[in-house]
Amino acid sequence: MLNIVSLLIGAVALLLAIPAFLPLLGALNWIVVPIAVVGLALGLVSRGRAGMWLNLLVIVIGVLRLMLGGGIL
Repeated sequence: MLNIVSLLIGAVALLLAIPAFLPLLGALNWIVVPIAVVGLALGLVSRGRAGMWLNLLVIVIGVLRLMLGGGIL
């Protein structure tokens, strides 16, 4: 059950990460990354690992985008 919740959180975070690639919307990643961290935590305590990997991918994408935009030095 936690894996399904983790997958849903990861899907929402991924949908929010898509517009964050547009110029001037990169700050949205400051919201996306913490949401994905919550999903990652739920994915770690669940039996399945699909939610964990999805949220980890969203975190990596969000952090890389923040680094490219100068949000994380």
